[in-house]
Formats: sequence, structure tokens, C-alpha cells
Amino acid sequence: MDEAKPISRFLPDGFDPADGVALLAGKGEYPKLAAQRMRDAGVNLKLVAFEGETDPKLFELFDESDRAEINVGQLGKLLRVLKRFGTKHAMMAGQITPKKLFKGMRPDLKAILVLASLKTRNAETIFGAIADQMSNIGVQMLDGRSFLDDCVAPKGFLCGSSWGIKDFHLEHALKIARECAKLDIGQGCVTSAGTVLAVEAFEGTDKMLERCSQFGAKEMLFVKTVKPNQDYRFDVPVVGERTIRKMAEAGVGNLAVEAGKVIILDAPKVKELATASGIRIFGV
Repeated sequence: MDEAKPISRFLPDGFDPADGVALLAGKGEYPKLAAQRMRDAGVNLKLVAFEGETDPKLFELFDESDRAEINVGQLGKLLRVLKRFGTKHAMMAGQITPKKLFKGMRPDLKAILVLASLKTRNAETIFGAIADQMSNIGVQMLDGRSFLDDCVAPKGFLCGSSWGIKDFHLEHALKIARECAKLDIGQGCVTSAGTVLAVEAFEGTDKMLERCSQFGAKEMLFVKTVKPNQDYRFDVPVVGERTIRKMAEAGVGNLAVEAGKVIILDAPKVKELATASGIRIFGV
């Protein structure tokens, strides 16, 4: 008899849906899709929503006993909530507004002690320290691509069948994006025929794309990549309808993503919108 197909290749060995997953839900459609996929897989699912970040419509889909809402800085409360839920796993999905690291976060005593121990403060170090605290109470963080295997970008054209980007210009853009990711600056850049127009930094993808609208450059190419040792528990590069709309507004007509690493949220809708906007998408 053939072995049953695993729920997701990104899950740890021995994963049991009955053990439960607490979804730490940030902004956007990503947490909604992840929640639906987990429910379809029969996962015992709980929700941790963040004030001012999580879509309230997602919060309403959970029974009162299966949900909680906290401020981004309330680490102590997060740990208490996870203990109450009794799940063995947690998964982050969706962005937390970057500026919350500097403004709007109200850290409790637990968070203050953890932050004080960090030499470098960025999303990876902060969430890594939080994951360590969660591990201490028996909660394991999952790869953020879990349950979304079919959303991982494939190689080749996802939208379109050809473009005007020369191979050496693509390689140049990839090199810039990868070096920026390696230096922990950001995970994307926009180029035009070998000229770097913008690189993604702390402000995020949307702001980077908005800056490109001022140049009027031709054959602009947006490359989305990952760090050499990407920690997918905390940071999964995602392309969705919002990204395509921002590209269209900025006049960026080409997108190259790291195949097998970047997630395309709701690919049929992304493809439809990209086609209507004249945007080509290529997995490299």
C-alpha cells in the first residue's frame, strides 16, 4: 500500500494535527489562507491576533475560547496564551508593521528583558528570541511555508511567456538582491537594464516600488529573493495581489522571484491581475 501523502513537506517529522497550532497572524491575506489550509488539514487551530495588525474579520472566524488578542510587545501575555491553548506548535503568517519595532510597541517586563539581551535588533533576532522563549514552554515554531506547498513559486514563467529582460541584466539584478539579502538590508531590488533604481530596506516592498515611479525607466525589473540562511519561521518572502498593484502603479512590468522559496499568494488571482496589468512573472 502506498504511503499517505504528507500534509506539507515543510512540517517537522511526526507532526500530528491534533497537537494543535497557534497561528500568530499579522497583516494581509497570508494568515487567512494559512488558517483555511490548516483547517482543511484537520489541524486543531488557535489564533493569536495582534492589535492594529490582524484583520478583524479573521479574528471573528474563531470561537472565543480559541482566540486571543495581544499587543506586539506583550511577550509575557503571549506565553500565557500559548499555555492556555495547549498547542505544541505555532506559526507566524503575515507581516507585522516594521516601525512597530520603534514606535507603538508596548513591551511588558518579559519583552524588555529579552530585548535588553539582544546585541542586534531586527525582525530575525527579535522573533528568534521569542521563539526561544516559546520553546521553553514546549511550543515549536513551524516553517511559515507549512500547508502552502502549492503556493511556492515554480521555475519558469508564471505569467507571460517571454520578456525583454536580457539574461545578463537578470543576473545583475539577482546579484544585487542576493547581496542585499546577505547583508540583511532587504530582500528585493528594482533595476533597469543594469542600473539599480531602488533596493528594499526596512521600509518594505511597497515603499521601494513607490520610489520607482519617479524614474520613468524602461523594462524595470523587480527581483524578490531570500537570505542565504533564510529562517522561514519568521520571514517568508511573499508576493500577492497588493504587490502586483503596487508594481502596476509604479510602472514596473517584470518580476523575478526565487523559485521554491518565495510564496505566491493565491496564484490564479495574482496571474489574472498581472496579465491585466501587463506584468510578467518569472521563477528563477
